[in-house]
Amino acid sequence: MAGRGVITSASYSITIRMDASLDPGVVGRIATAVGVAGGVVTAIDVAESRSDSITVDVTCSAADGAHAEEIVDALRLVEGVEVGKVSDRTFLLHIGGKLEVRSRVPLKTRDDLSMAYTPGVARVCLALAANPEDVRRLTIKGNSVAVVTDGSAVLGLGDLGPGPAMPVMEGKAALFKRFADIDAWPICLDTNDVDEIVRTVELISPGFGGINLEDISAPRCFEIERQLRERLTIPVFHDDQHGTAIVVLAALTNALRVVEKELSEVRVVVAGAGAAGTAIVTLLLESGLRHVLVWDREGILDPRDERLSGTKLELAQRTNPGSRSGDLKTALDGADVFIGVSAGGILEPADLTVMAAKAVVFPLANPDPEVDPIGARKYAAVVASGRSDVPNQINNVLAFPGVFRGLLDARAREITTEMLLAAARALAAVVTDEQLNANYIVPSVFDSSVAPAVAAAVRETARPG
Repeated sequence: MAGRGVITSASYSITIRMDASLDPGVVGRIATAVGVAGGVVTAIDVAESRSDSITVDVTCSAADGAHAEEIVDALRLVEGVEVGKVSDRTFLLHIGGKLEVRSRVPLKTRDDLSMAYTPGVARVCLALAANPEDVRRLTIKGNSVAVVTDGSAVLGLGDLGPGPAMPVMEGKAALFKRFADIDAWPICLDTNDVDEIVRTVELISPGFGGINLEDISAPRCFEIERQLRERLTIPVFHDDQHGTAIVVLAALTNALRVVEKELSEVRVVVAGAGAAGTAIVTLLLESGLRHVLVWDREGILDPRDERLSGTKLELAQRTNPGSRSGDLKTALDGADVFIGVSAGGILEPADLTVMAAKAVVFPLANPDPEVDPIGARKYAAVVASGRSDVPNQINNVLAFPGVFRGLLDARAREITTEMLLAAARALAAVVTDEQLNANYIVPSVFDSSVAPAVAAAVRETARPG
């Protein structure tokens, strides 16, 4: 990898501790070795100084695990340096988990205890028994969300189970707090049975103001969501479906403004007929899209294909009445928009040449996109992906904190398509006409105006008039 341009990431950030000679040029040789190996130095710190040597901590970003090892091997060859401990900063960040519980009220005196707990708490319990609607106001329920998974579809990694899914659920809960001040709890269930999951969530639901389903494989996720929406009196939101759909619709709205095309007139190809793909197509159709094809492992979803059933057959019937068939490249011929929520590396950048002029390309597979977003820029007018190291990151954190903030503030009992559309419109509108260009179609995830704008739109839709 040395000598080639690579895209490094903080998610593969390492710190290497080394003992080095007092040679004034040693630090320069260390930095040069990292650079030649394709890494990016982010910090060089002298941890300890002695009369005959120094201890140096070098922090750098790599492209992946193998690249990190190459960087360490390169440093072992530097004259006057002895490599010691190598620490993976991402793993260090996760030690002990990413969450903790803190009291919102003081517990310093006997009076504090008597009001927060016994005997004073009994008065509140009796009041809630008499007036159940006050539970949202007088307990954490009014500001709490359960982030529920069975670990069957963790990121793009597959069925890892509930334990390995926990870091993602913790991260989701941390994002809820950071961007919308919502207290979220990771709930990882050791079952893949639809009925068991539904019943478990139903049983724990009294303690929450909303349910966020996460990383549950299709098609089970559709049935789980449907049953929970029927049974619960709090909103149920499957972020892999609806959060993704909101952000994609917002990004596409602004991308089409850049290329001066109308949603009702463009031809869209969606790669992937799982949870995200189904939700994206559904919301786009609700927004006025008329021409869309869906591609999956069976090829272009064709209603005449006897292999199709369930949600895939429904998608084929809704999107391909003319019964077109063929591979992904066939679907892309003349298309204005490509949206990928399938698998990494299924297209080469040159495959995009068959698309219409001023094409819009969203390769969103995680962690590896369907087509290299940098290479795609040679052939498309607007490119967005899930990556944070290139412009236009389509990230669900732009949607779900604000959506739930609005739902909780409105004390909503359900989430509707109108709320999803309102959230997408509000997110798109955060990008002003002056800001809008091919490299800026969605706001930064750290834009403090995003969550309040989305929350307000959802809240107003939940409380009409």
